[in-house]
Amino acid sequence: MTATRTVTRHAPGKLFIVGEYAVVQPGHPAILAAVDRQVGVTVSAADGASAADGVSAARGADIVIDSDLCPGGARLRRGDGGLTALGADDAQRVRDGLTHVVSAIDVVDGLLAERGLSATPVRVSISSRLHHEGTKLGLGSSGAVTVASVSAVAAYYGLELSDEERFRLAMLATARLDARSSGGDLAASVWGGWIEYRAPDRAAVLDLARRRGIEESLRAPWPGFGLRKLPPPRGLAVEVGWTGRPASTASLVGSLGRHAWQGSASQRSFVERSDTCVRASADALERGDGPELLRQVRGARRMLAELDGEVRLGIFTTTLTALCDAAEAAGGAGKPSGAGGGDCGIALLDATAEEQISHLREGWAAAGVLPVPIRLQSTQTKGSAA
Repeated sequence: MTATRTVTRHAPGKLFIVGEYAVVQPGHPAILAAVDRQVGVTVSAADGASAADGVSAARGADIVIDSDLCPGGARLRRGDGGLTALGADDAQRVRDGLTHVVSAIDVVDGLLAERGLSATPVRVSISSRLHHEGTKLGLGSSGAVTVASVSAVAAYYGLELSDEERFRLAMLATARLDARSSGGDLAASVWGGWIEYRAPDRAAVLDLARRRGIEESLRAPWPGFGLRKLPPPRGLAVEVGWTGRPASTASLVGSLGRHAWQGSASQRSFVERSDTCVRASADALERGDGPELLRQVRGARRMLAELDGEVRLGIFTTTLTALCDAAEAAGGAGKPSGAGGGDCGIALLDATAEEQISHLREGWAAAGVLPVPIRLQSTQTKGSAA
């Protein structure tokens, strides 16, 4: 196959509204919303790279990756065992921030091979608006870059993929790196807007791909997976605050997975209560019931605090607690968005209450919380996937 054009695709970041941690369990829901900041991935012919661009397409490189977050980029070679770095520096740069990109390219390569198509050398360029001065904000940058990479590389080679196929390829790429990842960030990046998401059984998905191939895994049922679009909240403003401290979702979720809490009666109770909260929140969004949504978000904060008190993961930092307290003091609701431990949190308030929003921002400023000027995407159409 000969491909000479340049293709660019974008994918938005996300925020968890309710349901984090429970959504890691297959089939259990969470609500997420896509944000108006994105990751962009551009794919072009590798021979277009030059030293002036900061990365040179060295002889033997099938893939050249450069990123605004990874100085020096990386060069890789295709082989029977997948993609391998050309040198030690390339391997280190992949480990330092390009693992999701490489996994995404590798999965698309696998699909091309199953369809009898060749993969020509390419240059993959990445730019992110999900960071602040090089530090991630906790907006799902890994998921967004995975989706954007799958979308751009597939489009470059002429593959026409549905939204669900793009999600499935991105989920395979992610699960290969960490099967504990729920994939909620991927779903938000693919479908955008507000969604209720249920994670597939990643172990079953990986086993399916190993036994029957990537092509078949795009068509076969995925146990546990489900998605439906939701309307955004009516009459509520969503404010986003950043703690200034990055956190590792994989580390926090991994620690919980190794804790004795996992599989306990307490864990089952947490998941059941989380499911109830997500269902009630989704119903409130469908009805446009802002006060009920605020009540559920406050309840979600309490559940996460109880979980943190029991297993001591460090979900709530001093700054995140202050972020939430300021939201409630202003008459709204606040909680960490995602795994916690740093990154960002959200506050929901009456959209017409300018004085309350001003008080919230004053409280955040006093606590060292940085307001992030982003908006959540509106949902364009309703639909579902399962």
